[in-house]
Amino acid sequence: MAAATPAAVPPGDPEAAMAVAVHLAAENVRRRSGGPFGALVLDGAGTVVGAGVNVVQTTGSSLAHAEVKALLAAQARLGRPRLNDEPGGPFVLATSAQPCVMCFGTAFWAGLDALWIGARAADVETLTGFDEGPLPEDWPGALAARGISVTHDLLREQAREVLTAYAAAGGERY
Repeated sequence: MAAATPAAVPPGDPEAAMAVAVHLAAENVRRRSGGPFGALVLDGAGTVVGAGVNVVQTTGSSLAHAEVKALLAAQARLGRPRLNDEPGGPFVLATSAQPCVMCFGTAFWAGLDALWIGARAADVETLTGFDEGPLPEDWPGALAARGISVTHDLLREQAREVLTAYAAAGGERY
């Protein structure tokens, strides 16, 4: 992981969680260890049960997105493929930018109760040139239909700054 991650954030505090996700993304850019994205998974007590940064370039894997890395870590730590199949929730994925089409799909199967988002997909595409893929027009509604609430624009400007820094540093598009 690109930076130290706190053991917990105040429960139910989306901005505190987003500050950590954005910090992870910024450190990943600063250290040139991957793309401009960070994510963490929180349980109902605010415990960070998984965290990740985008390491597509350093691993050579198109699957190594921050959200996927955070979910894999949480599932491994808790020993179950659906986080909310057992007590301990609600489980939240806080991500520095709106999930791409692949990461959007993971939300359905991971056992999440909420998704907290910093920058918008349009920010990612405009500021970095990344292609976020063909999301459904009402992707928040699709998540809500599965019991996953969505909160947008948390610390959006700070998340946008990370994307801008990545592009300014000549970050690779992949």
